[in-house]
Amino acid sequence: MDAPVLIIAVGAVIAGFVQGLSGFAFSLVAISIWAWTVDPALAAVLAVGGGLTGQIMAAVTVRRGFEAKALTPFLVGGLVGIPLGVLVLPLLDVHLFKAILGALLIVWCPFMLFSARFPAPAAKGRLGDGVAGLLGGVCGGLGGFAGAIPTAWCTLKRLPKDSQRSIVQNFNLVVLAVTMTGYVATGTVTASMLPMLAVVIPAMLIPAFLGARVYIGISETTFRRIVLTLLTLSGVALLSSALPQL
Repeated sequence: MDAPVLIIAVGAVIAGFVQGLSGFAFSLVAISIWAWTVDPALAAVLAVGGGLTGQIMAAVTVRRGFEAKALTPFLVGGLVGIPLGVLVLPLLDVHLFKAILGALLIVWCPFMLFSARFPAPAAKGRLGDGVAGLLGGVCGGLGGFAGAIPTAWCTLKRLPKDSQRSIVQNFNLVVLAVTMTGYVATGTVTASMLPMLAVVIPAMLIPAFLGARVYIGISETTFRRIVLTLLTLSGVALLSSALPQL
């Protein structure tokens, strides 16, 4: 197996397990591994394809209800934000892409680690949910990072674990499906990318299923702390490699 293909497969395996466990973060985990050797446009398509596959699996294996009233403002905002991310993606420079990704990891991951110590936001209403969805949609269009900001917002709102899983899981499913449709419509997905998609999807299926089993039976707190710590370190490495080039 060629080294690039092996790296893509390894990234899909690890990211698949994390997504199955937490309900999000396939793109964050996978691209933190792929960004060193994989073209950003290809990495974005693979991340969205893998993340969408994982969300479809989760909809069947980890059912946590469908709270339409709670989900609607997230989806409305997300559907507005997706086209913005899709339009910006082809314009990104590879080093700028790494710097943005690294900064996102460095800021977001420690924030999630320590968010339990922060006071809950005063603005808990639907407007805040819509803004979180909008930013999630933009990030989803840029490379499948749809769940990061909505998850942070739901965590700050102190939503119960299963309620948060329901919102983020269904939000990701819709946003990633629309994002992949946008990628196909705009020609972002090319025929040369299909063999790599054929590597990612089978590689992440079993790990995603195992992660979902762990989520159902065991608290995810310790696992998320480990993952977020590793992602923070990945962000530092990505930003450090990109800044000299910029």
